[in-house]
Amino acid sequence: MKWEASSLSMQASFNHGGFYPQLLKEIPCDLFSQLQTIKNHLQPYTTRAYIVGGAVRDLVRHHIENKKIPIVDLDIEVYGIDPKDFEKIMDQLGAKGVGKSFFVYKYHERIDISLPRIESKVGHGHRGFRVELAKDEKEASRRRDFCMNALMLNVFDGKFLDFWGGVEDIKRRRIRIIDEEKFKEDSLRVLRGMQFSARLGYRIEKKSCEIMRSIALDDLSHERVFWEFEKMFQGAYPHFGLYYLTHLKIDRKIFNKDFSKLFFSSALELLKAKNGYEPHLKKFYFLYILANKAHLPYRFFLDRLHTPNEYYKIFRYQKALAHVRTDRYVAALALRFGLKDFLGNYVKDVKMRAKKWGFWESKLQAVSAKELMNEGFSGKALGEELRRRNLMFIRNHFKGRQ
Repeated sequence: MKWEASSLSMQASFNHGGFYPQLLKEIPCDLFSQLQTIKNHLQPYTTRAYIVGGAVRDLVRHHIENKKIPIVDLDIEVYGIDPKDFEKIMDQLGAKGVGKSFFVYKYHERIDISLPRIESKVGHGHRGFRVELAKDEKEASRRRDFCMNALMLNVFDGKFLDFWGGVEDIKRRRIRIIDEEKFKEDSLRVLRGMQFSARLGYRIEKKSCEIMRSIALDDLSHERVFWEFEKMFQGAYPHFGLYYLTHLKIDRKIFNKDFSKLFFSSALELLKAKNGYEPHLKKFYFLYILANKAHLPYRFFLDRLHTPNEYYKIFRYQKALAHVRTDRYVAALALRFGLKDFLGNYVKDVKMRAKKWGFWESKLQAVSAKELMNEGFSGKALGEELRRRNLMFIRNHFKGRQ
């Protein structure tokens, strides 16, 4: 009860700033221990060090949405310190520089430590920025994409900073741009809006949508585009991601296709499907469902997103899910692979039939290649005879079965 009262009190007062050292205690033990070490090294120089970005957002979401959200990494910004002193501290910590011109260091793989910066667009692409050190917390937070991602939590005393109404946006389950001009400087932020919506189940504010629709995406590298799409594929609210894929005109800019007319049927299928996903295939189902609804080959999407080879391997033998499914249909699919690797296995009856007949873990093989080789088959003839015998087995064994 004490925790619940404390949580309710925090919900009520987040908007007004304040001190929340209890939020720091909710950081996982291993990260908290590393944070203590960082604090000890910084304390002789400054007490203006803040956890920023997604970790603070998710700590706040934990209280407002009353759900446990894992904190897997931390971003720390350090203010009021000379760059030379900062480098010396990072060297003492054993932190590794990962963006030295931007004063960014990685500590124990899961904590990034940096000096605050202001970025100004001076060229094409995501590298075309001039970077300067920021002296003021509000000034530095303006460069972030969305208000919910600009929250700051002081690592020394738990002082909580919210310059742009990010807490109110979390309460309203809303995604909202901080600064239009800063936002437009990095077009990747449009895709970030889409994937945040799919991950958090938040809606993008109307004016922010208008700004995002106006931004071209032709300056983005293939890798950056794919990374954001893959985050969307694994989101808990894939139908939200699909909505903004079409509403923000990302489909037209990336695929040169308009999928808006497919939204309702595809969104309904995504909603029905998500409780039947196999964990090892979760990131592949979104494209499978969209491609089938659009009647487009899977490779169309894989080529345009420049996906890694694992996507091509998974989609190589996939078939569209039939409207009418029988034991015979499932057995025919099982000639390709065990049905645990079939992307249509989110449908309950497919899984049930596959497990019933033993096609779930491994593919159907009524006769082995070794047996046929003993009969004198080899090369291309071996493959053809193997398939013929297996199909004959299916026709005979599953004749008339539903």
